Amino acid sequence: MPENPINQEVQTVVEGAKQEVSASRQPWYHLSRIARILLIVYAVQLTLFAALAWWVHLYPIIPLDVTITREFQENPSPWLNISMAIISYPGSSPLLFILILLAAVVFWVVGLRLEAIFIVALSAVSSALNVLLKYIVARPRPTANLVEIFQVSSGQSFPSGHVMAYLAFFGLLFSFGIILFKGKRWWRIALLVVSALFVVLVGPSRIYLGDHWASDVISKRTGTSSVFRSFPREKRSPRTVK
Repeated sequence: MPENPINQEVQTVVEGAKQEVSASRQPWYHLSRIARILLIVYAVQLTLFAALAWWVHLYPIIPLDVTITREFQENPSPWLNISMAIISYPGSSPLLFILILLAAVVFWVVGLRLEAIFIVALSAVSSALNVLLKYIVARPRPTANLVEIFQVSSGQSFPSGHVMAYLAFFGLLFSFGIILFKGKRWWRIALLVVSALFVVLVGPSRIYLGDHWASDVISKRTGTSSVFRSFPREKRSPRTVK
């Protein structure tokens, strides 16, 4: 019986994607150099995060945090409110979960199966770690007597769950784009641009909306999720995508 034309087309697209990914893979010695640099950077970040967590546990309200938030909120406008809410929306809805599963499926289909597992595992670990850290640090969220609250949220403030989730997912995708791939293919550029935008903008959006203090946001840019992004292994032979 002749094969379904739709199945043939899907197989053609998948094979083409596999070849594109395989051709764009970085050599193992390039990954090795990047891995050593990242491990040093992330070790420093982890130390800074621990110090900051201890500080905000002792002193939940930091004058500098209040000043930064007021500066962010100095010129509110409808378009800015909407823009910041849109940036935060994936982390407040099932959309981020759907994107994580979709990205994992795409990586799996093109033969990057270990990376696909890592995408799901890192997001799961990040979520559990956020719950644990919020319980330990127990820092209250910003209040209306100090700053404007455009979006009310419950729970503790430190560290920002949105920033953790975005770094674990979009940050990991950006790292993959830099570490695993090379060249100026459109999908690599799109991966880098979209991931970078969400990683860069989620922090300001949480501060502007009055959901978090600046130190909540900074904590995860110097925090434990960074350790997981030291993903490339030492002297790993280039893998052919099958």
